[in-house]
Amino acid sequence: MNIIDELEWRDAINQQTDAEGLRKLVEEQEISLYCGVDPTGDSMHIGHLIPFMMMKRFQLAGHHPVILIGGATGTIGDPSGRQTERTLQTLEQVQDNVDALTAQMQKLFDFGGNSSVKMVNNYDWTHQVNIIDFLRDYGKHFSVNNMLAKDIVASRLDTGISFTEFSYQILQSMDFHHLYKEEGVRLQIGGSDQWGNITSGIDLIRRKEGPEAKVFGLTIPLLLKSDGTKFGKTAGGAIWLDPKKTTPFEFFQFWVNTDDRDVIKYLKFFTFLTKDRIDELTVKVQTEPHKREAQKVLAEEMTKFIHGEHALHQALKITEALFSGDVKALTADEIEQGFKNMPTFHASKESKNIVDWLVELGIEPSKRQAREDINSGAISMNGDKVTDVNTDVTVENSFDGRFIIIRKGKKKYSLVKLGE
Repeated sequence: MNIIDELEWRDAINQQTDAEGLRKLVEEQEISLYCGVDPTGDSMHIGHLIPFMMMKRFQLAGHHPVILIGGATGTIGDPSGRQTERTLQTLEQVQDNVDALTAQMQKLFDFGGNSSVKMVNNYDWTHQVNIIDFLRDYGKHFSVNNMLAKDIVASRLDTGISFTEFSYQILQSMDFHHLYKEEGVRLQIGGSDQWGNITSGIDLIRRKEGPEAKVFGLTIPLLLKSDGTKFGKTAGGAIWLDPKKTTPFEFFQFWVNTDDRDVIKYLKFFTFLTKDRIDELTVKVQTEPHKREAQKVLAEEMTKFIHGEHALHQALKITEALFSGDVKALTADEIEQGFKNMPTFHASKESKNIVDWLVELGIEPSKRQAREDINSGAISMNGDKVTDVNTDVTVENSFDGRFIIIRKGKKKYSLVKLGE
């Protein structure tokens, strides 16, 4: 299947500057293409991931992705999708973020051996351009009238936009021109909000290199959930790729909880499963939705892709333990992942009677209720039922001297962190 045909089947194309020309080009030869991300933070979230999944598909089809980390553009900030000016970061902050995003990209793409993937930083070719050269060599090719008409600028005219952010599209255009000249890049991919920046880059290349320059732009649709809200946002915030910000278990659970109306769309966008396999799962969603097989496959594929086999195994292990109530087999680190968002209490490592301990922590409202729940078998500690009100809670009951898990009833878990 032609890569363009595949992207169309996956509903992954929003706009193209020359659909027929790009299709012909990728049929005739392997091409280099690029997508960029600005280091405005120290981790990407799953919304950032969408265009890079398309880059990965081009790589698997034999083409050559160039991943751009915006060490220069990140110091300014893309005005796309914003109604206010960004707070500028220091160069030190930007560099720390560059390092973090570079490490994440190295996990997503295979850079080893004779890799077809290359990573670049636009700071390397931008920081030496002085203001005179910038205005003469690049600014001369941009019409202010055209720049004002771009959606990313036009949407900010009422609230105001600084010259710094106004100039962003020139810098991104310089990137496309540099990569066209130095790396043979013919295609830029981006989110739907990048259309204006991408077309500005194409215009610059043709002005400087001649109208015969064959360069193309392609954008990815804005991904919305079936309820109309933006994909990747939850009540708890963004779903990050950094496991310290969003644990692999939380990451896994996000995908498992996908709405039936969205799961096939996400399988097409985010996994590398074949059309036949996704068609099978489509039938399962329609005929056996209660089994949630498509969601489980989506969660497993994504967790494995972003965090690896070991993290997937941990996520599955934690999920099973929470479902069954048998948490004894979990490690302290797995407890920390799986119970991160559970009600959390803090206790000393001093031994105490369980009735007094539960009441002092606030897990039980009174000693009478605590005794009643223990006698009825409603209280479990670390997966074992507690049936004796004279039981003492000691540090020996804990996971690695750090945690004790209390379950009240079938589903009400509490995490107790032990301190000094």
